[in-house]
Amino acid sequence: MDDLLAIYALNLTVTVAMFLVLIFRAWIEFKNFRVIWRELEWRKTRETAKEILKAEKELFTKVEGGHELYEVLCHLFQVEDEER
Repeated sequence: MDDLLAIYALNLTVTVAMFLVLIFRAWIEFKNFRVIWRELEWRKTRETAKEILKAEKELFTKVEGGHELYEVLCHLFQVEDEER
């Protein structure tokens, strides 16, 4: 009877340890997922800003100081302008 109880306790210990390892791995994966999600959102924002900046370049150049603002926004959103 003592052998059976020892085997049961060992099995329970191994099961709990495996469960804890799975929880730890899930936590790490969740952190990585959040980092990747933020990067994808930033890329989407950059692409949208790139399209808007390219489409509205003439509007920026018509106002005083607009060219400098355009340059700063291009640098901020990492947009490569062909004419720069």
